[in-house]
Amino acid sequence: MATFLYRLGRLSFRRRALVSAVWAAVLVALGIGALTLSGQLSDSVTIPGTESQQAIDQLQAKFPQAAAGGATARVVIAAPQGHTMTDAAGKAAVESTVASLKTAPKVSSVADPFQAKSISPDGRVALAQVSYQVKGFELTDSDRQALLDSANGAKQRGFEVEFGGDAVQAMPATGATEGLGVAVAAVVLIITFGSLLAAGIPLLTALIGVGIGMAGIMLASGSLELNSNTPVLALMIGLAVGIDYALFIVSRYRHELSIGREPEEAAGRAAGTAGSAVVFAGLTVIIALAGLTVVGIPFLGQMGIAAAATVAIAVLIALTLLPAILGFAGTRVMGGRIRLRRKTDKASHGERWARFVARHRWPVLLTALAGLVVVAIPALSMQLGLPNDSTAAPDSTQRKAYDLVSESFGAGANGPLLVVVDTGVNHDPESLKQAVAGISTLPDVAGVTPPRVNADGDTALLTVIPKSGPSSKQTEDLVAAIRSQSEALHETTGASLAVTGQTAANIDVSEKLSDAMIPYLALIVGLAFILLMLVFRSIVVPLKATLGFLGSVVATFGAVVAVFQWGWLTDLLGVASTGPIMSMLPILLIGVLFGLAMDYQVFLVTRMREEHVHGADPQEAMVTGFRHGSRVVTAAALIMISVFAGFVLAESTLIQSIGFALAFGVLVDAFVIRMTIVPAVMSLLGRHAWWLPRGLHKVLPNVDVEGEGLAKALEASDSRGSRGDDEREPARV
Repeated sequence: MATFLYRLGRLSFRRRALVSAVWAAVLVALGIGALTLSGQLSDSVTIPGTESQQAIDQLQAKFPQAAAGGATARVVIAAPQGHTMTDAAGKAAVESTVASLKTAPKVSSVADPFQAKSISPDGRVALAQVSYQVKGFELTDSDRQALLDSANGAKQRGFEVEFGGDAVQAMPATGATEGLGVAVAAVVLIITFGSLLAAGIPLLTALIGVGIGMAGIMLASGSLELNSNTPVLALMIGLAVGIDYALFIVSRYRHELSIGREPEEAAGRAAGTAGSAVVFAGLTVIIALAGLTVVGIPFLGQMGIAAAATVAIAVLIALTLLPAILGFAGTRVMGGRIRLRRKTDKASHGERWARFVARHRWPVLLTALAGLVVVAIPALSMQLGLPNDSTAAPDSTQRKAYDLVSESFGAGANGPLLVVVDTGVNHDPESLKQAVAGISTLPDVAGVTPPRVNADGDTALLTVIPKSGPSSKQTEDLVAAIRSQSEALHETTGASLAVTGQTAANIDVSEKLSDAMIPYLALIVGLAFILLMLVFRSIVVPLKATLGFLGSVVATFGAVVAVFQWGWLTDLLGVASTGPIMSMLPILLIGVLFGLAMDYQVFLVTRMREEHVHGADPQEAMVTGFRHGSRVVTAAALIMISVFAGFVLAESTLIQSIGFALAFGVLVDAFVIRMTIVPAVMSLLGRHAWWLPRGLHKVLPNVDVEGEGLAKALEASDSRGSRGDDEREPARV
C-alpha cells in the first residue's frame, strides 16, 4: 500500500492542475445538485418493527381519518388576569383560533377545547389538539407560519397563545458560532507550523471535503428520508478528520523538505508514509461509523453511512488533492515563518513528559485512573430519552406551552398515549368497555377518552392521559402496564391492544437504542482488538488500547450526564435546558470516539514499536516514540476538540450535547489515555508489551502502517543512485 500511495502522491503532485480541476468539478456538480434536487430532512425518529410503529401502520390502513403518524400540535390559549375561557371574550378567542387552525395548510383535524372538554379546572387555559395529514418534516416554513398565525386573533384580544408538538419543531441548524471551532483550529495550525501558508492548506482541503460531503448528503435527501441530524454529524466529523489528516501529511512533507528532498519526492514520501497511517486511521473511523448499520436502527445507520462517506472523502482528498496543492505551494510551505516564541527544542517537551511518566509510572497511572473513575460516576444515573418540548429553550413557545399545560392539566397532558384496540371479526363492543376499564384502573392514568371507532367497526382508538410527564419513568412503566393487558384482553374477548403516539414511540426508540448499545460496543471493541493486533503485532498493546478506549467512553458518559442531565456548568456552556440524554448519543459517541482513539493510538505507539524492533531498550523506545508522536497528536487533538467544541454554541440542545460529548471524549482519550496512561503502562510492561504467540506471529500479515518498508526501499534506491528522481521507482513493499 505504501508504494501505491507514494506513486499516487507523486502523480498528483505532477498533475496538480488536472487533479485540482477534477475535485473542483465534483464540488460544483454536487453543489448544483444539492441546490436543485435536495429534499426535506426529517426530525422524526422511528424504528420499523416496534409496537408503536406497527400500531401506526395498522391505523393508517384501517383508520386513515385518525391521521396516525402525522404531525401534531398543541395550541395552548391562556386568558389574561380577570378573565376565563368560558366568558364571551374567551369563547371568541377560542373560536377564532380553532377556525384559523382548521383552514391552515395540511391540517387534518382540530379538537375544539369546548367539545373535547380540554378547559383547565380554573377555566383560564384551553388546549386545542391539531393533527396534520403529513409528517412533521414534510411541513414547510410557510405551513408552520400559518400555524403560528392562527393565534393572531386571540393575541389581539389580549390572550396568550403558545404552541407545542412536533409540528412546531424546526430543523436543527448550524450557524456562525460553530465556525469558532474552525478559527481555533486555524490558530493551532499556525502555532504548529509557524507558517500561514502551511496552516491554510489543511483548512482549505478540509473545507472542500466537507463541502463535497454536505452537498452529497443534501442531494441524497431528495430521494431518501434522512434524519435532520445527519448533516450535522457529517459536518462535525468531516471537519475534524479532514484537518487532522492533512496535518499529518503536511507535517511529513515539511520534514522531507527540511532534510533536502525535492518537492515532488517529498510529496510522494509524505503520501507513502504518513498517508498510509491516514488510510488506516480513516478506515477505523469509516468502519466504526458504517458499523452503525448493524444495530438495526435505520436513521442511525443513515447517519453513520453519511458521516463515513464524508470521512472517506477526507481520506481521498488527503491522498490526492493535498499533494496537488503542495505542488502549487512547493517549498513556500517552509517560508513565511511566524515566530510566536523563542526557538527551542520543540520535541523536548514531549520527551521530558515521557521521562517523568517513566520515573513516576505508578503514581501517574493511579492518579489518571482515579480521575477517570471520579468523572465516570454520574454515568451510573444516566437516563436515556428523546427530546420533547420539556427540553426546549425556556423562552421558546414550545417550552412555554409545555409549562402552561403542565400547570393547568398536569404534565401528562403533554404526552398523551394512543391505544389502538383491534376488536377483530367479532366487533364486540364489550372488548372496548373492558379495555377502557382496565386502563382506567392503572395508577398513573389521569383519564381515558371515549373510544373512536372506524367505519368497519374493527378498530378503535383511545387517548390515555398519564399523570406524569412524557420523559418520566412513571409514564414508561404505564406504557408497559397497558401493553401487558393485551394478552388478557385477547383471551377473554378475542381483541388486542397496542400503544402508540409520540410518547410511546419515543419510549420504544430509546429502549431499542439502549438494547443495541452493548452489542455495538462489543463489536467495536472486538474490531479494535483485531485491527490493533495486526498493526502492532502484539496481544498486550491492543488489550491496553481497547481498555483505554472503554475508560474514555465511560468518563465521557459521566461528563455528559453531569452537564446535560444534572445541569452542572450549564450557564458556563450556554446550555438552556436539561433532561434525559439523547438516546442515540451513546452509540454515536462509541462509534466516533473509537475511530478517533485508534488514530491517536496508531500515530503515538507505532513509533515506539519501530524503535523497539530496531533494538532500543523498552524504556528508551517508549520515550523516543513518544517524543516523535506527541507533538502531532497534541495538535490533532486540539484541532478536533476545537471543531467539536464549536458546536456547543449551537442553539439546539441535541447538537450541543453531541459537540460536548465528542470534544470531551477526545480530550480525555488524547491527553489522559494516550499521552498519560499509555506511556505509563508501556513503561511498566517493558518488552512484555510486544509479546505475540509464535503461532499468531506466523499467521498475521505484516501491515506497514507508517511505510517503514517503503522508506527502506527508497533509501536503498537512493544509495544505488542508478536512476534519476523522475525515473526511480521503489521496490515493491
